[in-house]
Amino acid sequence: MTKRKQPRAGEPKKTAKKQQKQRSRPSPRGRPEAQESYLYGLHAVTEALANPKRRPERLICTANTARELEARKLLGRIAPEIAASAEIGALLPPGAVHQGIALKTPPLPEPDLDSVAAKGGRIALLDQVTDPHNVGAILRSAAVFGLSAIVMTERNSAPQSGVLAKSASGALEHVPICRVGNLARAIETLKKQGFTIIGLDGDATDELGRLDLAAPLALVLGAEGAGLRRLTREHCDWLAKLPASGPLRSLNVSNAAAVAFYELARRD
Repeated sequence: MTKRKQPRAGEPKKTAKKQQKQRSRPSPRGRPEAQESYLYGLHAVTEALANPKRRPERLICTANTARELEARKLLGRIAPEIAASAEIGALLPPGAVHQGIALKTPPLPEPDLDSVAAKGGRIALLDQVTDPHNVGAILRSAAVFGLSAIVMTERNSAPQSGVLAKSASGALEHVPICRVGNLARAIETLKKQGFTIIGLDGDATDELGRLDLAAPLALVLGAEGAGLRRLTREHCDWLAKLPASGPLRSLNVSNAAAVAFYELARRD
């Protein structure tokens, strides 16, 4: 039986609470501090380092990655901590593909709906899309096809996170996310600002490519599986579907977004 170590004479006893606090304190090399505060993956982190709106707090990377960042002149605001790949992985969710780099940074500021509406153009509204991989992929497509913002609900939506940023492959730094309390009210606000609202619905009669539409417009995409909610659908000006001729009639929401964004962009 292991004897409990007794305090030296004059040394205060540690309470259970203090002992627990000491045990849970992260090591200098970094046990998980707040996993969601870390971005990881080469594209996500390099785009974040190049974004003046980011406030980098801690950069951990392998020696090879640090040399690459220095060559690209991305180390002007923060000095990297050199670590082994396994040490970097210990900071992140299990299975995270970090490519030898992680950046601790607060989430980007998110604009309000009025600021988004004032820019016009094309935006996407996500009706309770909760999977961060899907939201990240939608952001990436939005950046490729020139959307100015993504609007999501405050509840039942994916937060900014390392998983989302990795899936977005740097697009999180270029396409702002706006969060609203009520999507139906947000749609009405956008209508007053001159936006045409199109709900993407596989059961719609009209095909998206056949609608005569001009910016500003907003494309509404429904959640995985459930699609658009009834109230959201009722507030749209149009419901439209993507053309489908194969044996399957629906796409994953991020794939549907990419096809729809392309369809809208090719009219420019």
